[in-house]
Amino acid sequence: MIEFKNISKHYQLKGQTIRALDQINLQIPAGSIFGIIGYSGAGKSTLIRLINLLERPNEGQVIINQKDFTALDARSLRQERANIGMIFQHFNLLQTKTVAANIEMPMKLLGWGKAEREKRLNELLEFIDLKHKKDAFPDELSGGQKQRVGIARALANHPKILLCDEATSALDPQTTKSVLALLKKINQEQGITIVMVTHEMDVIESVCDYVAVMEQGKVIETGSTIDLFSQPVHSTTKNFIQTVLQQQLPVNILQNLENQNHNSIYSLQFLGTSAQETVVQAAIKQFDISLNILFANMTEINGTVIGQMFIQLLGDPALVQQTIQFFEQHGVKVEQSGVSA
Repeated sequence: MIEFKNISKHYQLKGQTIRALDQINLQIPAGSIFGIIGYSGAGKSTLIRLINLLERPNEGQVIINQKDFTALDARSLRQERANIGMIFQHFNLLQTKTVAANIEMPMKLLGWGKAEREKRLNELLEFIDLKHKKDAFPDELSGGQKQRVGIARALANHPKILLCDEATSALDPQTTKSVLALLKKINQEQGITIVMVTHEMDVIESVCDYVAVMEQGKVIETGSTIDLFSQPVHSTTKNFIQTVLQQQLPVNILQNLENQNHNSIYSLQFLGTSAQETVVQAAIKQFDISLNILFANMTEINGTVIGQMFIQLLGDPALVQQTIQFFEQHGVKVEQSGVSA
């Protein structure tokens, strides 16, 4: 487990104190894929760089597997860093070195023998499917291939933790999808804890087990990814989720309604098995009400389906209430709906 205890980090800039991190308390479970999301300047990149102490906190402790990294001497810290790999937004490959040389670099720094390096190199090239690019230079590779080399380099020393700082933000959507699939494979097959910094909610949606939302140097919300998608509390979290799952009824749909009774509009949220059931159809058959489906979408959050539907319910108030109770009895979350601008 990675644990931040009362972490604060500040800088001096033109005589002013800039608080990059402010009293962070956070736990990252071992073996998970943990996402840290926030807008630019939220402090997420600073936080991830504290894990391997590329940045040192002004206050607090970074504890990994019950070991206080902030209390280690320089030699002990170097030894522990060998268990932490890192991949970057812009790849950070040595342009004058081949793919093989880039991947071998951390093994050389740790004094691995030639035969041992060659064996591990071939394993990694096979894993990232780039054996045919072994002798190529970075400028001969696509963005996705460069990032795969960066991942292989980060895995070279058999790390227990992999840090990803905006690792997909420089990639196109299709390449992003393939890199995320590779990271998920690494986590599942090797049990490596992966910590991902991103400003893209679809990255969180695709691979993360847990997520922390940051704003102005603070963690404002944290929990399992499915919990945050299904029950967001903070407005910033809701704004991020809105980018992949419509949380409010678009205003143009409301304007085109024949019946402008806003109080008759509800949002239905389907989670897991309820998303697979024909609950709406059953309600229409059972109750003498008018049910108009206005908008619907569905997304998969790390293997669990979440559906969002906006409906207009018209009819006898008692029957409308019975219909709502029917939905809730079938695992559907019902709320009177807001409208997006």
